[in-house]
Amino acid sequence: MTTTSNLRVGEFVVACLLLWLSWKFLRLYLFFRPRNQHSLRSVAILVLGDIGRSPRMMYHAESFAENGFETNIIGYSGSTPIPSLQRLPVAFRYLPQLPTCFRRLPFIFFAPLKIIHQTAAVLLELLVRIPKPPEFILVQNPPSIPTLAIVYLVGRIRGCKVIIDWHNLGYSILAIKLGPDHLFVRIAKWVEATFGRSAYAHLFVTQAMCDFLVKEWDLQGHKSVLHDRPPRLFHRCSPQEVHDLFVKLKPSIAAPKSLTGWLPPSSMPYSTPFTDTTSQIKQLPEKPSDVSLPSLTSGVPFKSKTLKSFHATIRTPTESFDPPSYSEIHSPRLRRDRPALVVSSTSWTPDEDFGILREALEIYEARAKELNHEGPQVLPKILMVVTGKGDLRDEYMQSMEKLQRGWAWVRCVSLWLEPEDYPLLLGSADLGVSLHSSSSALDLPMKIVDMFGCGLPVCALKFKCLDELVKEGVNGLIFEDSADLAVQLESLLTNFPSSTKLSSLLQKTSKQTTSHVHAPHDHAEQISNVEWEWSSWDENWGRVMRPLILRDVQR
Repeated sequence: MTTTSNLRVGEFVVACLLLWLSWKFLRLYLFFRPRNQHSLRSVAILVLGDIGRSPRMMYHAESFAENGFETNIIGYSGSTPIPSLQRLPVAFRYLPQLPTCFRRLPFIFFAPLKIIHQTAAVLLELLVRIPKPPEFILVQNPPSIPTLAIVYLVGRIRGCKVIIDWHNLGYSILAIKLGPDHLFVRIAKWVEATFGRSAYAHLFVTQAMCDFLVKEWDLQGHKSVLHDRPPRLFHRCSPQEVHDLFVKLKPSIAAPKSLTGWLPPSSMPYSTPFTDTTSQIKQLPEKPSDVSLPSLTSGVPFKSKTLKSFHATIRTPTESFDPPSYSEIHSPRLRRDRPALVVSSTSWTPDEDFGILREALEIYEARAKELNHEGPQVLPKILMVVTGKGDLRDEYMQSMEKLQRGWAWVRCVSLWLEPEDYPLLLGSADLGVSLHSSSSALDLPMKIVDMFGCGLPVCALKFKCLDELVKEGVNGLIFEDSADLAVQLESLLTNFPSSTKLSSLLQKTSKQTTSHVHAPHDHAEQISNVEWEWSSWDENWGRVMRPLILRDVQR
């Protein structure tokens, strides 16, 4: 009896164990099963960087969400994402940072630890915290390690369609720091080529990058060039917007000691160093009797002697009257004595040589002193505003501060702006400068795209495939060194703000963005017959991406 009872208990335990294992197996199958094509459209966008400093990926997220996709964006916190993205139903999934104590380790130890930490964090998001497998995983490259291997694995396990957005080549960036023959660079190139070769689709920022990778690595999958384009909010600013911006930026503009007494005098909120709202002094009429005032009892059957007496006093004063003067307030307009506002956006990385800009400004300062020494002013003051954050920022700006102490015509300051203020600064500027040289010579700088979106022409450092974006003499000029840039600054800014050459470039560039212009800037008159194709991000994304992500929709 005891033996039979023990057997039944054993059978019961085995049955429970088998049931538990079956349940676990079913859970595992349901977890890793490929998603059904008729399920809710969804996408996971992997940045592996500061989300707020990854504009192209934020624009992707915005476009996916506006097209009805359940959208998750995975990356690090830090900078504030663009306001238009925050208003949409997008899930921000922030990754934890590696503890600071590990960052002091030598690179050879720190790099593997960082990769392991990132791999675990990303897998946790893609396999656990996003409950259902996303239909698409869109990954930014670079960085290549460990993201390409992770999405390759997750795509195979869960049936997700992987889209690789090729911004640049990861190994080429690493080669700047370590050298092209370093072991880590060779490993990075192998990883990038192996795990990046096969995907549902490949996106490229330039045609040159597409041609190179297809030839060198024999990429498999759909291949499309998606040029960077600015979103709808980028436009050429009206004088009112310029005025409002610099009233808001007063604390930032007033902070640098180098600008004290250098900018034109202003009295905010009535005027800024760039705008003014006051006109000539006017006078009131000489006598109050000249002003036609209605009778206080006109049309009203009211017999008050007090009011009649009061009215008579206003109409026929017996005392002398000195007319006061006042300053009439107008809509803001750009000041003719303003400095030329030149803007450069940089990530302060080794592939952008800030020394070129520093030397060009030094040459311009010497030329301005020479030409403006006698007679009327030929060259204006330049306020050079450099935006962005990066490791080399403090080093470059300290050297710039020392250099410009003896300057009279040039000032260079660094600003970090809120996302909504950045396009306004570009739309208020007179000229843009790009120092991007590209580690691979196959990508194009997003900063130039932003400038063009605001109707701002640019002086850009020459490198391969730049002609896909900058058209010499149409939307900008191309320079090769600091001397070239200095000559271009002098040529474009001579007789500012009435420079013929600068006005021509501004007109040609602004023409392509007239659909986004709120009101014309001083230079932004339309011209015709400019052969230069342009479009907004929405138009470009819809043309390239919609056929890729909606090709299997059953209508």
